[in-house]
Amino acid sequence: MKVLITGGAGFIGSTIASAFAERGVTPVVLDSLVTGRPEFTGGRIFYRGDIADGDLVDEIFRNHPDIVATVHCAALIVVPDSMSDPLRYYRVNLSKTLDLAGHLVRNGCDRMIFASTAGMYRPEADLSVSETSVLEPQNPYTRSKMMAELLLQDLTGANGLRVISLRYLNPIGADPQLRTGLQSSKPTHALGKMIECYELGVPFTITGVDWETRDGTAIRDYIHVWDIARAFYEAALRFDSILPPLGDGPGYQVINLGTGDGTTVRELVAAFREVVGDGFQVDEAPARPGDVVGAFVDPAKAEELLAWKPEYTIEDAIRHSLQWAERRRALDVA
Repeated sequence: MKVLITGGAGFIGSTIASAFAERGVTPVVLDSLVTGRPEFTGGRIFYRGDIADGDLVDEIFRNHPDIVATVHCAALIVVPDSMSDPLRYYRVNLSKTLDLAGHLVRNGCDRMIFASTAGMYRPEADLSVSETSVLEPQNPYTRSKMMAELLLQDLTGANGLRVISLRYLNPIGADPQLRTGLQSSKPTHALGKMIECYELGVPFTITGVDWETRDGTAIRDYIHVWDIARAFYEAALRFDSILPPLGDGPGYQVINLGTGDGTTVRELVAAFREVVGDGFQVDEAPARPGDVVGAFVDPAKAEELLAWKPEYTIEDAIRHSLQWAERRRALDVA
């Protein structure tokens, strides 16, 4: 049995490919390598190209008629970049997803698991988000993902496609076996900044200490990338029980992935010190323009439908991130 993984040479997609392979499902990777790394395709069935290339997708299905589902991870995901170049984000994340969906339907592949974002929700008063939270995306990236989901939902009713959308917030860590990890050597999230400060021997600055959270600092829902990968496998395994063939129920399902309580910046600092030692220095400063308090994801539906919950701790994710940073430097030098 095989699955097609678009964006399978990226951070999330390559980790999902490893999770499937370890469980006896052969990943077939399609990636343009615009942001993916070629070494992440080692040992995989790999096609280099664009998801909008219908001839290439047709070739993949001719060569691998035993593909039973598509995991769609190919996307642009950097929020500031989406603000400066929204046209590119809508073209890649929206228009090309529509093209891909048409290619899949034409080739008789009616199961898609869509890698989406819980950043499209408006947080509840307690800063949680669930599948019933109001959709209120704040930037072209999250809007492009929401719009892609809307078009996919329309296709499920008319074109025979079935889609499970998995929404999550802040993937961190690396493949525990260090086969893959973040492509960027300077990630912009708080953990990436902590690692950079730790390696340079300079203090990390907490910006914003008077938010209405349990300790005054912003909150994020950091989740280990391997836990995300496991959820995609579980969704594939249970696909037909979650979404029976059309005519027996709806063709679209949204499932959120998260920790249930999130991690504040101060909690992330404490976990980081657990891994690297108390010598890690921290300063505090007011919130910057554009900073937000954040949110965390209620994973109750994932526990119910996927029998899934996170297994790795925040300390595990920090440890794997540090190990991957060292491994990536070695790869870049080589």
